[in-house]
Parts: sequence; C-alpha cells; structure tokens
Amino acid sequence: MLCGLISASMAQEVVSSSSQRTGDFTNEVKLNFLNLIWLGSVEIGYERYLSQDHSLDFQLMINDRFGFNNQKNGKKYKTNSIQTAMNFYFGNGENGRIYIYPFAKIRFGDFEEPSDNLTSTGIDTTDMTAFIFGAGVGYKWEISDNFAFGPYLSIARNFSSEVSDRFSDVELNGGFSLGYRF
Repeated sequence: MLCGLISASMAQEVVSSSSQRTGDFTNEVKLNFLNLIWLGSVEIGYERYLSQDHSLDFQLMINDRFGFNNQKNGKKYKTNSIQTAMNFYFGNGENGRIYIYPFAKIRFGDFEEPSDNLTSTGIDTTDMTAFIFGAGVGYKWEISDNFAFGPYLSIARNFSSEVSDRFSDVELNGGFSLGYRF
C-alpha cells in the first residue's frame, strides 16, 4: 500500500508546504542539525509532498538516542532507527505552517552502561530493539524557494518490555531541521 501511494504521488505537481510559494518542489531532504550538534545523533530525512497539505516523511537515525539521553559516564548507544510519518500541514502562513504527524519507528541495537553488580562482567547491555508509535507537532519556515527549517517535538510509546524495564514506556523527542527542496 505504501509503495502504491508513493508511485501515485510521483505524477503530482505540488507547490510546497506553504500556500505562498510558487516553486515546483515536491521533494525535500533534511537534517536535524540540533541533535547532530547536541547529542551526536545523525538524523537525515526525505519528505515527499503529496499535496500542499500533506506529505510522506522517511527518516534514518544513526546513533539514535532514547529521548534526549546522553552518553556520559560510560553509557553508549549503539542504536539506529528508521521512521515513517505522514505530515499534515495547517493554516495559510505566508512563510511557514504548522504541521502534525503520526509516525511509526523501528529502533534496533544495544545500549551499554557500566554495571553496578560486582559479579557481572562490568557492562550491562539492554537490547533496544523496539517498535515505536507516536505523534508530533512542528513548524516549518520557508526561508527561500529551496530552503526550509523549523522545530518539531514528538511523543511516542515503545512496545518493548526490555526497553521499558530500563527506560520509560513513553519517549519525548524533538529537534530543529534544515531542509533543501528540489
């Protein structure tokens, strides 16, 4: 079904996410530069505009973190994720719009931390493989015909008992992305 939606959308010509832009931009590649600088997590994405009011969004997250947790004191995230979302844009902003997005995400990899147990090998490992479902909200400014940027925030629920035993069931995440449209 997803492949059918993507192929059907390839034939459509879309203005952009803003009602005021006149370019013929149906694709956007983007990078979450805030998390790259702050956490060392690489989050790159591709957004395909299906119409002026909605788009499909795919993201690859390398060195993905649980929320905004860091890697201090011997803690190491060896995790990656893939995420797909449907963005719904609202309003008639001249240079930007609010959007909401439901998403599904799969995280895989391990989390390692020093062990408190004296009889263990010194490192506790948590299998971070989980299916995650959530929703988010953001704002996207269009600073030129080809560039857009803006903040976003999401909340999600993971469905892994091992991850829930070590972390919370609910995860808060966000960032600030910069995108190039073509």
